[in-house]
Formats: sequence, structure tokens, C-alpha cells
Amino acid sequence: MPITKEKIREIIKKYGKNENDSGSPEVQIALLTEEILNLAEHLKKHKKDKNSKRGLILKIAHRKKLLKYLQKVSFERYKKITKELGL
Repeated sequence: MPITKEKIREIIKKYGKNENDSGSPEVQIALLTEEILNLAEHLKKHKKDKNSKRGLILKIAHRKKLLKYLQKVSFERYKKITKELGL
């Protein structure tokens, strides 16, 4: 099930600097985490859905790159976001 606009706004409000901050690494990581969780649930039901599995792998790789970037730029922000999201 795709993420609703209300859920996206809620994530941006929680992790962004303001309500229009959709580009900061924290917000992008939180949105990707939500999408990853949704895809994982989907794949539990539909084990042979190869296209969704590929999408999941790509999203995980993208989140990993963003986490690596955030760790390099600001380790405090990295620790905070990983603790809040349980990564």
C-alpha cells in the first residue's frame, strides 16, 4: 500500500526543519524507511513479485547512501535519526 499524503506530511513535520523541508537527509531517510517497511509487508504476501523485490533493494541502497552521507556530514544528526527510526 503506498504512503498517503497525510503520512508524508506527518513524517516531514516530524523530521524536517519546517513543514516545507522535504529535501533534508533526515526526511528522505524517514520516507524511505516507511516505503521499505511497506514493501517488506507486501513481499511477505507476494513472494514471487520480483519487480517489487528489486524496488526494495534499490530503496535500501538509496537509504544506505543517505545514511553514509549524513554520518560523514553530521554524526550527531546521524545518531539521532538512526535511534529514532530504530536502524
